[in-house]
Amino acid sequence: MRRFAFPRSSPTSASAKASPVTRVKALSTFHLVAYTDATVYAGAEICLGNLLQGLDEKVAVTVLATDPEVGRFVADFRPGADVQFVPPVRNKFDFAPILAHFRALRKLRPDILHVNLRIPYACQYGILAGLFTRGVRVVAVEHCPLDTQSAFSRWIKRHSSARLAAHVSVGKQGARMIENEAHLPPNSLRVIYNGVPELESEPLPRLASGPVIGSIGRFDRLKGYDVLVKAMPALPGVTVVLIGGGPMREELEELARKLEVSDRLTLIDWSDEPRRYLPGFDLFVLPSRFEAFGLVLVEAMLAKLPVVASDVGGIPECVTGEETGLLVPVDDVAALASAIQRLLADPALCAKLGEAGLARARELFSRQRMVKEFETLYRDVIRGVAVD
Repeated sequence: MRRFAFPRSSPTSASAKASPVTRVKALSTFHLVAYTDATVYAGAEICLGNLLQGLDEKVAVTVLATDPEVGRFVADFRPGADVQFVPPVRNKFDFAPILAHFRALRKLRPDILHVNLRIPYACQYGILAGLFTRGVRVVAVEHCPLDTQSAFSRWIKRHSSARLAAHVSVGKQGARMIENEAHLPPNSLRVIYNGVPELESEPLPRLASGPVIGSIGRFDRLKGYDVLVKAMPALPGVTVVLIGGGPMREELEELARKLEVSDRLTLIDWSDEPRRYLPGFDLFVLPSRFEAFGLVLVEAMLAKLPVVASDVGGIPECVTGEETGLLVPVDDVAALASAIQRLLADPALCAKLGEAGLARARELFSRQRMVKEFETLYRDVIRGVAVD
């Protein structure tokens, strides 16, 4: 009896066998399909959009999504990009949507399938469809290395990851976690940091006359905003502004009432241009319980804001303690309050950290650098060069 086996994502298409002259021409005009099965757009989808916006105009781009709103959001970053949709897969027995994924990839037959994984076990059926479509090279990009309890998802992850044309993480710490979880060789994932464009936009007015500290992110447990609210009684006269919305809004409001700080807490569910609030902040605070990278930290650094953040996940790769910001232990209310107090009392230190943060963001986390590294990766994959 023949065993089931995953195919390897490798340059087996006609372009890989063409003459050198023909191949060079193909490499400058390749077709990229960017796949996402996200149901809401957040940091991972914004990063994907920034990448597509910056790619060489000769690259033909198709966005393939399971959610129309998310698909259009990503495609809007790149005028002229095609956008197509496939139905979401609810489970491994949802055969019609699974088949639709395979049909879509076989019809599009891209040179590169860029799979945007908001969590490690997302996009499994997009990856499988790419691996089983002749001539398609699958590049998977890991944004947040969270675990799963599903044995089937673990099995799919381990077997499919070993057959990707390239496997990328947005941070070193996240890369090591994925390698361990997927049983991959050490240092087998390539690290390409997220890139953030510098923007010029009209800043919004300050939301308070006194000190303002703020953050941008989804109101959920991982972001740790309850820790920041708990620190507010030790920060008299300080206004906290949180932008993002999410399931913890009512819990945060109730906590603020209990601590009698409601008059100094402003919650903004969502903004199409959240970075316009940054010039009105004195500090940027991200008390996350886990963060694979922290895209908003780069945005804050580009706004020359000193940062206070949790010393967890990929944050130390972004924020250098005592150089571009202050790092504090996770869930430590007293340490968070102390770090905020220290910066508010020392304008010279704030200015120093802000300038250093701007320089670091421009050096390591620019969109131009991210785009260049991905374009190099894509061309290596198409040429059949070993990627590590």
